[in-house]
This record gives sequence, C-alpha cells and structure tokens, in this order.
Amino acid sequence: MAIEDLNVKDLEALPDDAPVLMLNLVRLKEKASSGEGSGWDAYLRYSAATAPMIKARGGTIVWAGKAEAVALGVAQNNVWDFVALVRYPSRAAFIDMMTSDEYVQSANPHRVDGVVEHVIVATRETYSKLKGL
Repeated sequence: MAIEDLNVKDLEALPDDAPVLMLNLVRLKEKASSGEGSGWDAYLRYSAATAPMIKARGGTIVWAGKAEAVALGVAQNNVWDFVALVRYPSRAAFIDMMTSDEYVQSANPHRVDGVVEHVIVATRETYSKLKGL
C-alpha cells in the first residue's frame, strides 16, 4: 500500500481526454500504527490533508460514505469500511497529486498509518446526471 503501488504507467496508457472518477475502497486499521487514535482518526487526517490538494488540481469529492454491506458478490472478499468517489479533470491531474512531494510527505503517511488496504479504481464516465453541472 505504499505510494510505489501507484500504477502510473497503466494510468498514462489510458485516454486522458475527459474527467476521471476515482472509486476509493478503504479498509481501516482498528488502531492507527502511530498509536494516535483509530484507523479512522488517521484517515480523517489524511482526508484533511488531501482535500486542498484535490481542489487545487480542479478536482472534487463527489460522494463519500460508510460501506455497510455487500449487496451483490462474495461478502468475505469485499470487506470495506469506507467508499469515496473523487472526480479529477484528468488522469494527469490525479497522477500529479499522487506523485507530488506535498502528497508523499504530508498526506500519504496518514493514509499508511490508518489503512489496511486502499484500492483506487480509475473509471471513465459513460453516463452521469452530473454531466454539465
């Protein structure tokens, strides 16, 4: 779950002519590795650090919430605590944020501190009621 796990080459190989919506699936630690509260507390510190970085690149947090149950699929294989949808104007904007010194030094340590697993799925819009808003 290190920043080295970022699949930059895969992302750069995709078309970058439209906004991208990143689906974040997060599994939290019970206690933060640092001992500073829970995994949720560390994730809140991570969120506070990344929100201005997202906004500075023209992105926005579209939706975030607690994952409650697996409605379709094998529940044991899909244990998530938190889900967030983050829209960036381009894949390049996402890569720029994730590889910036600011992210690596001030945000990512909180993510590592509080998260067991964090999967980010890049999606390409095919339909949205948000289009044009």
